Amino acid sequence: MKVLIVGSGGREHAIAYSVSKSPKVEKIYCAPGNAGISELAECVPIGAMEFDKLAQFAAEQKIDLTIVGMDDPLVGGIVDVFEEKGLRVFGPAKNAAILEGSKAFSKDLMKKYHIPTAAYENFDNAKDALSYLETAKFPIVLKADGLALGKGVLICNDLEEAKAGVQEIMLDKKFGSAGNTMVIEEFMTGREVSVLSYVDGKTIKTMTSAQDHKRAMDGDKGLNTGGMGTFSPSPFYTKEIDEYCQKHIYQPTVDAMRAEGRPFKGIIFFGLMLTEDGPKVLEYNARFGDPEAQVVLPRMKNDIIEVMEACIDGKLDEIDLQFEDNAAVCVVLASEGYPVKYEKGIPITGFENFKGKDGYYCFHAGTKLENGQIVTNGGRVLGITAKGANLKEARKNAYEATEWISFANKYMRHDIGKAIDEA
Repeated sequence: MKVLIVGSGGREHAIAYSVSKSPKVEKIYCAPGNAGISELAECVPIGAMEFDKLAQFAAEQKIDLTIVGMDDPLVGGIVDVFEEKGLRVFGPAKNAAILEGSKAFSKDLMKKYHIPTAAYENFDNAKDALSYLETAKFPIVLKADGLALGKGVLICNDLEEAKAGVQEIMLDKKFGSAGNTMVIEEFMTGREVSVLSYVDGKTIKTMTSAQDHKRAMDGDKGLNTGGMGTFSPSPFYTKEIDEYCQKHIYQPTVDAMRAEGRPFKGIIFFGLMLTEDGPKVLEYNARFGDPEAQVVLPRMKNDIIEVMEACIDGKLDEIDLQFEDNAAVCVVLASEGYPVKYEKGIPITGFENFKGKDGYYCFHAGTKLENGQIVTNGGRVLGITAKGANLKEARKNAYEATEWISFANKYMRHDIGKAIDEA
């Protein structure tokens, strides 16, 4: 079969890698793709938000399955466009992708269906938000309602910071229209864990757990980024926690969406906080996390195409989802200055070191091919992933592999997975 992947980051490279292992697949296309993905797929110069062009391409090339990796096209309704044209596509419809597209919607859904989450209020004007903050307990969390590349969340320690945050999100519109509505939420403490899942509208099958590092600098300092690294599984996500979440969070979320007339087919990413009062939902995403996909997918034993087709056909209950009994760590190699200001177009060397090395992966996030040379083309450049028998071994392997790659303004955190030592 022929498969089209929509997106251009490390997540899409990890998806392309998994798709390439399926015996069912003879040809992979990726739009728009990147330099690394081009080794597995034919990259097509169509943007992820050009729905009609993508659908036309899929129809002309007789694509059997399109996999949408990114949040923007899903929230924008790409699945609806494809389905209207009779094209087979993996991902939630627009009315289900709102689970990620609107934090206000997802918070209201959790409240209505008694899914554990932080106490909150939604605001659509700055004046009301500021009045509410006058009597609020600090620290407190401000969230832009819409998509903001993982950066629309501010943790405010006092009233002055919170007022500045309202100015930034709602008045200065730092995150654009994502800040038209804002969620003000209680600050939760505990371990963060990510759990990805496959969903077919009624059945949910969770993948192995993961934990990511959002801050730019060591010691969880600096600005929030799209993710500087991740590890899987999380040693803090126990069997007891899993059983609680299956009963009170995972299945209830799928049932709630169905009850609302928004059946969800695709990937639900559960961002959890393991609090003293039990696990609570921090956020939902309607697609694979990035860089979480880079540690979860290499550990999946199943044929990804079989699983995705089961989701589309409502037959996920027939799939026995299995993962390797090992661990993986991903360290993101970024451009110095990310996430604020950084140079692009810098030559990268050392890719040959990954050839023929089992259990080591170099997933491209922000790269492009320029005159036969792979160069940097983004803030997060590469995801260096390695597997190991356990987390400590995987971490050691991943950091060794980061030394195989060179580029002039290479930057990374040196404490990815350090929490493993505390487990």
